[in-house]
Order: sequence, then structure tokens, then C-alpha cells
Amino acid sequence: MLLLGNLSLEGILGAIVAVGLGMTVHEFAHNYVAHRMGDPVPAQQGRLTLNPLVHINWLGWLMFALLGFGILGSAPISPQRMRNPRYGFLAAVAAGPLANLLLALLFALLYQMMEPLLRSGALPLALVRPVATMIWTIVFINVLLCLFNLLPLFPLDGWHVVYALLPAQQAWTWGSAQWRQYSQYAFFALILLSFSGIFNLFGMLISGPAFRFTRLLLG
Repeated sequence: MLLLGNLSLEGILGAIVAVGLGMTVHEFAHNYVAHRMGDPVPAQQGRLTLNPLVHINWLGWLMFALLGFGILGSAPISPQRMRNPRYGFLAAVAAGPLANLLLALLFALLYQMMEPLLRSGALPLALVRPVATMIWTIVFINVLLCLFNLLPLFPLDGWHVVYALLPAQQAWTWGSAQWRQYSQYAFFALILLSFSGIFNLFGMLISGPAFRFTRLLLG
């Protein structure tokens, strides 16, 4: 859906770069924070890198290319391997969406620094337009990834964040196989509804706020 929203060459290339960058930073943040919290597996598997080929989920990317939706990357982190399973896992899971937000803020700052040049006409339009489109797309997609991954639905990061924050008894219920299954069913049902055009809840919860926040950041 993201790639199909702008069929210009610069829009498509911008979306590919933005999604790849956002996925890489997101998964690296998960792995790096998990490593700092005592999980040895990210280092053992060579995940402490910004090489996108290490983090990419090829099936998820194929789904994204065909359907506009997919799990783009993966991080082999586990609370059982951390020094403090509860809060270490909370930090590692939250690191992914927060990294996307930070990336969006950094590129928005870059855009604000470039804005005088964009308005002055000092640079040729053929150069300015692709750069501005690329930056806008990077900011928007990283805001989108942050909001999407914070939804409290399994298997998204937001579900794990809620799990780590709940008291023990409620966390046990939330993390049970039955509740995970219900949450996953709800997740896929919302995807189907959004694609059907009957009730685009994802658009209401994610795309709309992401557009507004991007406009706010970029002025």
C-alpha cells in the first residue's frame, strides 16, 4: 500500500529506501538493546550490525511487495536470556519503535535545515524535488512503523510492551496461548477489513495520525 500510494519513480524509490532503512534501524535497535540487557544470541548471530540483509525477513518483504503489508524483519531476542527478564525485554522491545521515531525526528531536522535552500531556489528543482521527496518519505514511513508496531496486537511490539508492563497475574492471562491466538485473529481481521475498504481502522489509527505528525514535523 505504501509503495502504491505514489507511482512516480522518485516516490517508489523513496519508499523502498525508507522502508529498508526503517526496518534495519528498528531490528538493530531490538538486537542491540537485548545484547546490552544480557541476551547473547544477537551477538552470536551477527545481528549487531546495520546491514539490512542480516535483519530482513524475505517472506515478509515478498508479502509487502504483493500486498502492501508484511513483517519486514526479525530479531531473535528472548527475556529468558536477559539479566532482568521483565524490564530488559521491555527495553529491547520498545527500542524498535522508538528507534523509528528517533530516525523520523533526525530526518525532519535535516529537512528543516534544508528548507531555506528549498525555498530560495538556489538549487535546481531537478535536484531539490527528489531529495525533498526522499526525506518526506523517510520521515513518514518511520512514523508509520513506530505507530504500527505499538499496536497492542500479537505479534507486534505493542503486545509485548503491554505484556511486560502488566502485573504478574494479568501478564499470565495476556501471555497465554489462548489470548495470543485471539489477539492474532483480531490483528488479521483488522488487516482484512482495512484491505476490503469496509472499515479501515488501520487508516484511522495509523495512516491518518502518521500523515498529521509528519506534516507537523516538516512544517
